[in-house]
Amino acid sequence: MLYVRFLRQNKRICEECGYHLQMSSTERIELLIDRGTWYPMDEDMTARDVLKFSDEDSYKNRIAFYQKRTGLTDAIQTGIGQLNGIPIALGVMDFQFMGGSMGSVVVCSSGGARMQEGTLSLMQMAKISSVLQIHQAQKRLLYIAILTYPTTGGVTASFGMLGDIIIAEPKAYIAFAGKRVIEQTLRQKIPDGFQVAESLFDHGLLDLIVPRNLLKGVLSEIFELYNAAPCKKFQNSFF
Repeated sequence: MLYVRFLRQNKRICEECGYHLQMSSTERIELLIDRGTWYPMDEDMTARDVLKFSDEDSYKNRIAFYQKRTGLTDAIQTGIGQLNGIPIALGVMDFQFMGGSMGSVVVCSSGGARMQEGTLSLMQMAKISSVLQIHQAQKRLLYIAILTYPTTGGVTASFGMLGDIIIAEPKAYIAFAGKRVIEQTLRQKIPDGFQVAESLFDHGLLDLIVPRNLLKGVLSEIFELYNAAPCKKFQNSFF
């Protein structure tokens, strides 16, 4: 039995087994950003039901339901703040809002692209990747991707794996397609643990696996190193 009060005090990490439970986007912002330094951006942006999508309920009603349930306008919070005194920009996806799905608003806890927006949500993969190319290659700015449980689908296939440094929480589920889909497609069994952070790290897809209670300190050290020796743009650069 786990008590919510103790979980919150322990950053939603089980004291017995060290398992990292899900956090809301607000809790993650409080975890990383210095108190009183957070300035949100694009709070008024919200998804539009351009396809008039409906299944058991209309997409418009689903959006309204999750907005009321989470207090968010969509599945991500973005803003600027300070991490141990270092100014950073931060975007945090919230799995509680339609599985953290990527709609036409979203610029990583996510279930991937949002089917109710069809190609519009899939286009976010290309749009964000192209903006990151400007951010990283042209502006020479650092981009760190932090993958949590779960990170799947179009997010994994785009900006989730494009970080200069890619960090994951312990035992985070990271995949493009689910295990069942892969097994049905390949018609063979895949090993247990194939899609957890430790397996991806062993195969070179991650740079670091960092426990949640150490994450702010690790990020601070990375930013300090970057500030001390920033990437310089050379005239003969091929990028």
